[in-house]
Amino acid sequence: MLKVGKVTLVGAGPSGLDLMTLRGFNALQQADVVVFDRLVEQDILDSIPEKAEKIDVGKKNNHHPVPQNEINQILVDKAKECKNVVRLKGGDCFLFGRGGEECEYLLSNNIPFEVVSGVTSAIAAPAYAGIPVTHRDFCSSVHIITAHAKAGKKLEIDFESLVKLKGTLVFLMGLSSIHDVTQGLINAGMEKNMPAAVIENGTRSTQRKIISDLSNISQKVNELNFKSPSIIVVGEVCKLSNSLDWFSKQPLYGKTVVVTRPKERIGTLSEKLRRLGANVIEYPCIQTINEIDKDKFNIALENNYDYVVLTSPAGVSAMVEALEKVNKDLRVFYNCKFAVIGSGTAKELKKYGISADLMPEIYDSEHLGKLLADKLNSNSSVLILRAKDGSKELTKALEEKNISFSDIATYRTEYCCNKSEMLKELIKNNSVNIITFTSASTITGFVESIKLDKYTNFTALCIGKQTAKKAEFYGMKTKIANNATIDAMIAALLEENHHV
Repeated sequence: MLKVGKVTLVGAGPSGLDLMTLRGFNALQQADVVVFDRLVEQDILDSIPEKAEKIDVGKKNNHHPVPQNEINQILVDKAKECKNVVRLKGGDCFLFGRGGEECEYLLSNNIPFEVVSGVTSAIAAPAYAGIPVTHRDFCSSVHIITAHAKAGKKLEIDFESLVKLKGTLVFLMGLSSIHDVTQGLINAGMEKNMPAAVIENGTRSTQRKIISDLSNISQKVNELNFKSPSIIVVGEVCKLSNSLDWFSKQPLYGKTVVVTRPKERIGTLSEKLRRLGANVIEYPCIQTINEIDKDKFNIALENNYDYVVLTSPAGVSAMVEALEKVNKDLRVFYNCKFAVIGSGTAKELKKYGISADLMPEIYDSEHLGKLLADKLNSNSSVLILRAKDGSKELTKALEEKNISFSDIATYRTEYCCNKSEMLKELIKNNSVNIITFTSASTITGFVESIKLDKYTNFTALCIGKQTAKKAEFYGMKTKIANNATIDAMIAALLEENHHV
């Protein structure tokens, strides 16, 4: 019997990575092939391992660029290549997602499979709109119905039975049929003033909702130009929406924030912003490439240093990798103290069991250089391990006191971006409120990739004065964090939002 791979059906949940199950995420990290649909958020797609083959089958309402039978065959073919295949589907695999059909096809072809359930929008979207789908004072059941009719055919829904159930009704994929749904319920005997809701982009930071009654909600959907994906909720529980709406009360709800950090470090800031309700667009403008001149580094390591100086979290891992490349490890610095530019770098260094000995109160190169110069004298020696073409502010104070130093580049920064046209249009349309910059190089990368005529349509949230100076050079309106930390940037953003 030929060895075959395995297919894991994973429900991606209703929106981003934070609503995906841990088991689903872990399955994704082990994938050799990922076959995904349209309604999977970008941050989930970005978490797919680079080694994995990505196949976009792009299913959406009444438009299947890859027919279901071809999707089924892709799963089988990839499994027969002994690949670990993940079939990534929006929401839950088995709720109107044709997951059962895919499993039947896998079974008929003797392909092992597993199913990882996902959070369904039928429950999550109402919850994010302040609507509990069950409540003892209103109903004791919830019923989920697809309101998607096959092309050219009428809805086949037993409205009379649904009305008799007296439970909460949740209609998925029914926005284009909302008039037929509401009229069908009224014709079956439901009161015209029954509370109803339509939730667009449920659980996303771009979520919108309409709360009305059954007879008027269809008209309001048209007036406000609601789009798919949207769900329809009908029932007395919709009365609770305004009082229990916790999501739209988040401090950054309705704000669009662009994060430009390198991809490998983008997650912390993005996650914290999303938890505050922001619509986050990840737009990494730079990437760090670890590289070392081994001969120069070996010569530098022959000296005895008082301090090893690190100027970024990326520089910590770059240092460790550089030592590995010359067949050494951190023990070469057994007699040295460590100076770091800020708390983020100190935290990264601590992962390797080393506590920072020196850190300036203001986290930038100028203050780190001055602090070192105050601590040392002309008999001292310093090893600086940082990015190529690092700030001269660090070494200026050392030179003025004739303190010997070796300045070794352990990594370089490259500019990168692949979504510039999309973001450019959003900025031109005044749809971006804040763009975060954690270094002057992120500003350079942003400007070189986006190439706008002007940069005045948003606020540049900068981690420090040097970064802000670069932003102001391009005419950006700036807001500077009180300290060079992610938490300080978020505090400054909340302050900016409070004043708007």
